[in-house]
Amino acid sequence: MATDIKDTVHAVDAAAVMGLLPARPRLLALGEPTHGEDALLDLRNELFRRLVEEEGYRTIAIESDCMAGLVVDDHVTSGTGTLDEVMAHGFSHGWGTSAANRELVRWMRAHNDSRPASERVRFAGFDGPLEITGAASPRKALTALHGYLSALVDADLIPCTGETLDRLLGTDDRWTDPAAMTDPSQSVGWSAEAELLRLLADDLVALLQAQTPHLITATSRDDWERSCLYGRTATGLLRYHYWMADTSPARMTRLCALRDSMMAENLLALAERGPVLVHAHNAHLQREKSTMQTWEGPVEWWSAGALVNARLGEQYAFLATALGTIRHQGVDAPPPDTVEGLLYALPEDRCVIDAPRLAAALGSTRPEPRVSPWFGYAPLDPAHLADRDGIVFVRDVPQVPQG
Repeated sequence: MATDIKDTVHAVDAAAVMGLLPARPRLLALGEPTHGEDALLDLRNELFRRLVEEEGYRTIAIESDCMAGLVVDDHVTSGTGTLDEVMAHGFSHGWGTSAANRELVRWMRAHNDSRPASERVRFAGFDGPLEITGAASPRKALTALHGYLSALVDADLIPCTGETLDRLLGTDDRWTDPAAMTDPSQSVGWSAEAELLRLLADDLVALLQAQTPHLITATSRDDWERSCLYGRTATGLLRYHYWMADTSPARMTRLCALRDSMMAENLLALAERGPVLVHAHNAHLQREKSTMQTWEGPVEWWSAGALVNARLGEQYAFLATALGTIRHQGVDAPPPDTVEGLLYALPEDRCVIDAPRLAAALGSTRPEPRVSPWFGYAPLDPAHLADRDGIVFVRDVPQVPQG
């Protein structure tokens, strides 16, 4: 058995990853089982550089606010803003404080310097403007979409004025009140203004699609694609706020599903641009349903990875990351009868495993599920081992010194 497992082990590099797959995928998803560990982001950065240099990848998409990500993309492609400004305003979820994310942005800007547009690397956030405590106001996305169309399309075709949007939106704190996440009565989502905004956003997106040939000619494909992002984000946020006001037992299931649906639509749009490395939590990228325990009870929904996989088939590939130890979080060496325990016995500090071959080598020997003593680390589910194209295994995650 040990020999069979060793036969599935490869170095973590672009060539080895591509060797696991039938063809170069349009979306190569690299998951992580926990957030906030720069050692995992350093590995992601290294793999992305190799994919750019050896496999023609040009975009990286991470689990961060898609609207904020435009700040990063503008910087790496054209030098807009300083690195400090980009790290402060171009990331959500606190990712801007990561040294590894800072290094990624620095490398991308340096790589693009003096290169033609066709050779430049691009950055994208693919999460919605959402936090676990609530959702953003749709103002930024909705007014940007309206402004783009108003400058290029006959006024008679625009369903409303900017002043009307501003009046209906009101103050942003109506939308961002964190109390709405746990108390539906505090949500603005079922107000008359919000319902009218949903109709107007839908009409603006329909107009954007109907005017596509003119808009691309009058501006550029990049500008049109960015406005499509505005449209997806505006309609997605308004839909999310609507269901935040719901009082039915399905409320949290709908909210979790909506978030991953927004992620999936953003990823499918990015896939049209060319091959993309995607980085997020394993739970957002896996092919099976995701599950979570919430204050309203357990919920399950189809992940962004499952939704994208259903659309792209072999053009979507998923590598799940697993860890041996995170000792500074109390996650010590895994039990030997778990998948992580089998991999921990290997001599490599980090490697990529052919997951389907590993599942075949194990045969009817079903490893025990690992139980993490820390809620922030999600171990591999051995029942879904063969559903991954590969497993990136990192033996030990070092503690990063503070300061």
